[in-house]
Amino acid sequence: QVQLVESGGGLVQPGGSLRLSCAASGFTLDNYTITWFQQRPGKEREEVSCISFSDGSAYYADSVKDRFTTTKDNAKNMAYLQIHSLKPEDTAVYSCAATRLSSITVARRPHSDRFYDYWGQGTQVTVSS
Repeated sequence: QVQLVESGGGLVQPGGSLRLSCAASGFTLDNYTITWFQQRPGKEREEVSCISFSDGSAYYADSVKDRFTTTKDNAKNMAYLQIHSLKPEDTAVYSCAATRLSSITVARRPHSDRFYDYWGQGTQVTVSS
């Protein structure tokens, strides 16, 4: 069974922090890049961060780079997205996807769904007081 599964979402207060997880099973992430996507209500899915599991290079969209941190754990075959100082506008479904492209290639080229071999189902983050 080859799949990606996100977890860690939920209802949080503004100003708080949250760590999302992306767990891979059925394959190893060692030669992949994991991209985190954000889909706000009524809007298109957007790439917000990506990280290479081969060399650790990570990249961020300008809109999130001051508050989001992407990390990886090759031994656990997992990626993480740490979100600090949560804002209501962070409310979205967050999902991860795996591609054999390098993270720098993902960061610099226009997005295409065809880059990705595997997709997670997403986890809901709701930021509200």
